[in-house]
Amino acid sequence: MAVAPGVIAALLLGAFGLVIGSFANVVIYRVPEGRSIVKPPSACPKCGAPVRPLDNIPVLSWFLLGGRCRDCKAPISLRYPAVEALTALVFLGVGWRFGVSWTGAGQAVLAAGLVMLGLIDLDHMLLPRRVVYTTLTLVAAVLIAGAASGSQWHRLGIAAICALVPWALFFAINFVSPKALGFGDVRLALLIGFGLGWLGAGYAFFGFIVASVLGALVGVTLIALGKAGRRTPIPFGTFLAAGALTAVLFGAPVVHWYSGFVNR
Repeated sequence: MAVAPGVIAALLLGAFGLVIGSFANVVIYRVPEGRSIVKPPSACPKCGAPVRPLDNIPVLSWFLLGGRCRDCKAPISLRYPAVEALTALVFLGVGWRFGVSWTGAGQAVLAAGLVMLGLIDLDHMLLPRRVVYTTLTLVAAVLIAGAASGSQWHRLGIAAICALVPWALFFAINFVSPKALGFGDVRLALLIGFGLGWLGAGYAFFGFIVASVLGALVGVTLIALGKAGRRTPIPFGTFLAAGALTAVLFGAPVVHWYSGFVNR
């Protein structure tokens, strides 16, 4: 796959991210309820009127409709265009960093899955295995193709190790104390480790560290504000997703600095 770096790749992937963000809204809304993501077509949850094609343009349609259903005028949550915009921005960042390449495609697929999983966990304290495993399968397919096209099998091996190590650690924690860490987080660790491991072990390490710090900060803050107790569960999958996205988009300077520091 040819590489188109910089602005062109960012714009291409950013535009594609708008479409994926629209699909992500469907997954986030329907999968936790056990519903099909294919049918029936999208409709207003209040009046049941089908969403017209012209009213289904990512972000733009929400503003043109004034944030309300065309038929019953019920308010449409701001979250829908926010998810579309977030996904587009993440894809734009991936395109800027990696170009239109196998690595860029793999990280874009990973990012899309993480946006869905992070928001589902935030809403329901749930990480659906069908979303985790589908994302893992797609990421693996893209990166295997990338390894084959560029003879980069060593990167695939590092990715596999970076997937198995956190998976084993999380599995052990879950086995000892299931209430401390759900098995959904164990599955997610496998996905994140593999996706970030393709970039390098340092990225995987950085992503998990960021997730742990974010989770700890939010937990301590909620306890200090009296909104949670020590045993109150938190959606750790949301923090894992945020940490991984941070590593993909902003991890390079930290990883390079650390590598230079260690190799002095």
